[in-house]
Amino acid sequence: MKTLTRQDLEDILSGAAILGTGGGGELEEGRALIEDAFAQGKEFSLVGLDEAPDDALFCTAYMLGAISPISAEEEQQCNSLPRISEPSIMVAYRRFQEYLGREFYGTICCELGGSNTAVASYAAAASGHCILDADPAGRAVPEITHSTYYLNGLPAAPIVMANEFGETIISENVVDDARAEHIVRALACVSRNDIAAIDHALELRELRGAIIPGTISKAMHMGQVWREAVAARLDVAQSVAEAGKGFVDFCGVVAECNWRTEDGFTLGEITIAGSGVYAEHSYKIQVKNENMAAWIDGVLHATIPDLICLLDTETGAAVTNPNYYVGQNVAVVILPAPKAFLTDKGLQSFGPRYVHINEPYRPAHPIVF
Repeated sequence: MKTLTRQDLEDILSGAAILGTGGGGELEEGRALIEDAFAQGKEFSLVGLDEAPDDALFCTAYMLGAISPISAEEEQQCNSLPRISEPSIMVAYRRFQEYLGREFYGTICCELGGSNTAVASYAAAASGHCILDADPAGRAVPEITHSTYYLNGLPAAPIVMANEFGETIISENVVDDARAEHIVRALACVSRNDIAAIDHALELRELRGAIIPGTISKAMHMGQVWREAVAARLDVAQSVAEAGKGFVDFCGVVAECNWRTEDGFTLGEITIAGSGVYAEHSYKIQVKNENMAAWIDGVLHATIPDLICLLDTETGAAVTNPNYYVGQNVAVVILPAPKAFLTDKGLQSFGPRYVHINEPYRPAHPIVF
């Protein structure tokens, strides 16, 4: 078991923001949660799959909803509702333990991302519990079904949810993970597009072999590489690509971009005009919370489950959706997909057809112009 320092956590969140491929929540929100826990005198403890007892009870804690701001009209509708004074994830976490009549040993991050990785870590630290060095995605993903829980048939229910208005909802059972996604997403839509949810309350013996080990340590290593590259003024995109065993796919300037919120998701497109060796070429990214697919000069080039990561080349920072803008200098880094999603069932759930691309998945490869 490792006690995490502020620097460890900063590296974890920075690395998770990169591996989040545009999704996973805002890095600043994650940092604020970590600082709040430290201000309370809390400690963050990271435990490996081989370090906790078989009967240790873990849960997966996260925030779900669109990652774009709500409209002014929706904001006005919510203004008359009360607000709670603590993060809604803590309301859900306590209520789940009351419901089970049992204390959690720790939490699992639902995905890697600047905010959601922090959410699960915060819930654990604030409760004196541990963070498991594993997750069910190895990246950020838009839906509950995009997880190794789903691929291994582990039940999501019961699910406990809470919003910032202090409303708590318990779903004791669901038909399947697809139904769980619809239920939680619908509740997010009436909760300012943001709801705390906790599911997959399982003992470690049930989790071994069904989640991806070492992913928090991987994010920490990625964040350390990123931090050192920025400090040394190295080519950050190249450093990130090497650390993740991927490659720099494209560099240029954002020429067009747009986004909209639809059914609780942030949808959009980013078009990049090439610069340097990529001049005279264009790159387009399709967004559904995360970066889903990419085209070079109109030809499909990369799709989920590969990681399509966007970095600002002036600051080195990971670009989270929808925080791109015309004139932004960016680099695209492609990292290999988690192996769990490369199975037939994995690709059926989280392959090109998920975003209505009727072509088989092909691993992305560098193109020499």
